[in-house]
Amino acid sequence: MDARDSTGVGNDGETDVDIAVIGAGFGGLGAAIRLRQAGWRDFVVFEAADDIGGTWRDNSYPGCACDVPSHLYSFSFAPNPMWSNTYSGQREIWDYLRSCVDRFGIRPHLRLATAVRELTWDDAGGRWHIDTSAGRYTARVVISAAGPLSDPALPDLPGLASFTGTVFHSARWRHDHDLTGRRVAVVGTGASAIQIVPEIAPEVERLTLFQRTPAWVIPRRSRPIRRGEHRLFRAVPLTQKTIRTAVFWAREWFAVGFLRPRLMRPAQKIAAKHLADQVPDRSLRAKLTPDYTMGCKRVLISNTYYPTLARDNVEVVTSGIREIGPRGVISADGVEHDADTIIFGTGFHVTDVPIAKHVHGRNGQLLADAWHETMTAYLGTTVAGFPNLFLLLGPNTGLGHNSVVLMIEAQLKQVLKALDHLKRNGFHTIEPTERAQREFVARVDAKMRPTVWMQGGCRSWYLDPGGRNSTLWPGFVPSFRRLLGRFRPAAYVMSKAPVAAPVGANRSGA
Repeated sequence: MDARDSTGVGNDGETDVDIAVIGAGFGGLGAAIRLRQAGWRDFVVFEAADDIGGTWRDNSYPGCACDVPSHLYSFSFAPNPMWSNTYSGQREIWDYLRSCVDRFGIRPHLRLATAVRELTWDDAGGRWHIDTSAGRYTARVVISAAGPLSDPALPDLPGLASFTGTVFHSARWRHDHDLTGRRVAVVGTGASAIQIVPEIAPEVERLTLFQRTPAWVIPRRSRPIRRGEHRLFRAVPLTQKTIRTAVFWAREWFAVGFLRPRLMRPAQKIAAKHLADQVPDRSLRAKLTPDYTMGCKRVLISNTYYPTLARDNVEVVTSGIREIGPRGVISADGVEHDADTIIFGTGFHVTDVPIAKHVHGRNGQLLADAWHETMTAYLGTTVAGFPNLFLLLGPNTGLGHNSVVLMIEAQLKQVLKALDHLKRNGFHTIEPTERAQREFVARVDAKMRPTVWMQGGCRSWYLDPGGRNSTLWPGFVPSFRRLLGRFRPAAYVMSKAPVAAPVGANRSGA
């Protein structure tokens, strides 16, 4: 298996690479760019779709936009002076990512339309065997950037198969399905739904919104970026960097309320006033008023959501869904709501990421089994028992207040430091010690206990079935950066297993 010819193809037909990256969204592209900048050349990026973009390729629904300011929602090493708005839309972010591919010369490393089916660690050979839709590969190192918002979650509703109309998830938008004059049921009131509903309500005949739990919504402070600003950002890049820094620290202040719920009261008053100003009808306002502390669930931003719900052709149903019938949705109170189209805005598999069901570590252990109680990883990046596997946006690396791109970049620093340590010291494999992982998770859980996510009085998608918050980082971004900015050899187990090719050899395969 380890015998390779000069093309990197083994005797058994497996294509051999040094590093395999899974996913071509922000995480995977960031990994590819940073690897190339650090001098690594023998790596590939597997992407199941026929184009890059990840979340920002898949979520093309009407009104899709980011709720993090544009200047922050980009790589620090690749500023975009031409953002059209202070909050970017889906297409613009997708275009930005595609421009990064050519700007940093990583296109030769991309393997598009190549789905990763199974990952199996070979302890004797010290390599990962990767079964893909385009053939078999082996790699010394795997960086998984599959992302937590990549696999749509659909509720298991009785009778859904009997529905005679059209059904789709917001992340798989049916652009061929014209909604004009239709009776539409939207299930879910999260970040996607509050963008979709204002866009489609004016064109449909009837829109029924099924809300399980209302969200706290604050005003969206967005504006177009003027041409003069574009010219200034291009001529004097420091100006855009200064704005980015200012926005970063402004967003960091938001974390104070998440970490100490009593300090969330001023922001909650702003949200309550926003609701009162935009929804004069007391009955509707009561439906839309949360009974939990702001921040417990994801805080949403919109100036158009509340006014849309007051339209004559829009109804908000809060009694829950009993079942789906052939011609519509039957709520828990027995009322049948006619619909010819059902749109699910029901989020993603976040605490049960599907890729974990396809990763086999040492002794064949499945990552999903290692995570059967809750997802855990050292620094959110490596997992004991899974050598040479790095996770981007792994357990407890999400944010409720700032840009996850910042977290990805912090993780990439740790990954590169680990790879450099292996290369300089002649090691072949690396994984965290069980003790280091256990102690890190214990510190995370201790910091999580007093936060709004645990004390805010709600049940959110941040929590796994056991009630643990396995998704978010319970702190400020700078603390995460400091933690991952230093490589601690004592936290890892490393070995010098014999390999057929020099450890860290940077072949020019791509």
